[in-house]
Amino acid sequence: MTEILTFAGFLAACFAAATTGAVFKPGDWYRTLDKPVWTPPDWLFPIAWGVLYLTIAAAGWLILRSAGWPAAAPALAVYGAQLVANAAWSPLFFGLKRIDWGLAGVVVLWLSIVATIAMFYPLNATAAWLLVPYLAWATFAGALNFDIWRRNRKGRAGLASSAS
Repeated sequence: MTEILTFAGFLAACFAAATTGAVFKPGDWYRTLDKPVWTPPDWLFPIAWGVLYLTIAAAGWLILRSAGWPAAAPALAVYGAQLVANAAWSPLFFGLKRIDWGLAGVVVLWLSIVATIAMFYPLNATAAWLLVPYLAWATFAGALNFDIWRRNRKGRAGLASSAS
């Protein structure tokens, strides 16, 4: 029973981070941006993130389960930091309508995922590997964010003087 509750706690933490994506949605502003043809449809993002949040929760749970407390504490602190970075992206990009800040946020997210994988691997290789799809998606999201910034930087989006 304790393991189920612990896993539920990791799920709750991941889906708490996900709530910013539900609060700060793309909306009309995003639809008017110049985006590359390889931009996924809007409906795909919640599906992809839903699956990823399950694997992120499983990875955290495996670390705590295999390493125990307090041995897992440093790795889980980095894990928590990447969840905060994850939660920050939607308010930066969609909430503030700042493509450039979103890009900076996705770089921080990417680095924090790499750090989490590096911290997890010595404790539980499976947990580290569970985060690789998340890293791949964040890499794709970073490339997409960069291309949207590049395409829209001269206009109303992505520069300090333009938070329309």
